[in-house]
Amino acid sequence: MNKKLPEYIDHEGVVKEVGPTYVLVEILNKSACSSCHAQGACSMGDIKAKLVEVEQEPGHEYAEGQRVSVKLRRTLGYKALWISYVIPLLILVVLLVSLSSAGLSELGTALSIIGTLALYYFVVWLMRDKLKKEFVFTVEKL
Repeated sequence: MNKKLPEYIDHEGVVKEVGPTYVLVEILNKSACSSCHAQGACSMGDIKAKLVEVEQEPGHEYAEGQRVSVKLRRTLGYKALWISYVIPLLILVVLLVSLSSAGLSELGTALSIIGTLALYYFVVWLMRDKLKKEFVFTVEKL
């Protein structure tokens, strides 16, 4: 049976702030443990609140405390996964194997990997404005 994945990734959230051009939405990211009936006893469940700034569309008005759905195209979710996890992992593995086989000491290898990953994330940080334009969230009232 072939199920088609939805085009958008969506999360329920609450409007925290409404500005002239943006809506600030708080999304609760719940781990699998948070829905467990024994969560209070084991204290392993974690719930993290994330704030997402969404450009407000003309003609749509939101109020603080309003429940909304925040959506992002699934393909952009995959791109974010590659940028934040897969590419750094590949950098780490390639550097680890190549520098270790080149005879560099463990300390030198570790410092080289940390430096390269820091440089990678610095470049991603420099590109934040471009990425912000590309990763467009939308908001819908529930």
